[in-house]
Amino acid sequence: MLGIKKSPKFEGGGLILFNNVEEAIRAEKILKSAGYEKKLVAPPPELRKGCDLALEINIVEEPGVERLLREKAAVFVEILPIKGAGELLGIVKITDFGEALMVKAGNMKLTYDKKSGIILNISGGGCPDIPYLHINMLDKKLSAADRPKDQGYTLCALMLDRAYTEALELWKKEGN
Repeated sequence: MLGIKKSPKFEGGGLILFNNVEEAIRAEKILKSAGYEKKLVAPPPELRKGCDLALEINIVEEPGVERLLREKAAVFVEILPIKGAGELLGIVKITDFGEALMVKAGNMKLTYDKKSGIILNISGGGCPDIPYLHINMLDKKLSAADRPKDQGYTLCALMLDRAYTEALELWKKEGN
């Protein structure tokens, strides 16, 4: 079909490093609005340049990604190929407590009731927006809660959003 840009399948292989979280989140929004496949990840410690957050991209799209970020004055340290340079750290861990499931992303934890999908607890972090997010999400169904990244502004909110989206996906897979 003419006029339709088809993105290549997301295979990763490229890592954009940042000095701080705000730059990583801004770059993610820029790439998303342009239709690029990307994923927020925790880079291996040996590749970190000041920020515990990076963007994984399709390395074949590196020239276009770099050009777009420079045009939008997005600040990044560098773009590296990661095949063979180190594995990305898995930041999502799941603990089953029988009737409840805890999803941990980074230092943030979200626990929900497996039957009802009600958020039972949010813990971790130390960022100033977490108490606000806790109050707004606690005792709500996963499907009815607002996404943390739409309300928060810190790495803690971003990690809570990662835990939230994983929890919502797990709960839906159980037929809810």
